[in-house]
Amino acid sequence: MNFLEVGDLSGLFAIIILVMFGPPLLLIIIGASIRKKNKDISTVLFILAAFYLLVGLGLCFGGLA
Repeated sequence: MNFLEVGDLSGLFAIIILVMFGPPLLLIIIGASIRKKNKDISTVLFILAAFYLLVGLGLCFGGLA
């Protein structure tokens, strides 16, 4: 039952940060790369990235408090 002991939680904190910022950054990179080809889809990806970041920051920081 070693996995239930609370010790160094830096790995868990890194995973939470990755979940908060990873997908929005990926959506922004994809949106910027296809901006020349299809402006409408790029705009949708930017909006989804902003929405995901807003929700992710709210839920993850709410869970940490």
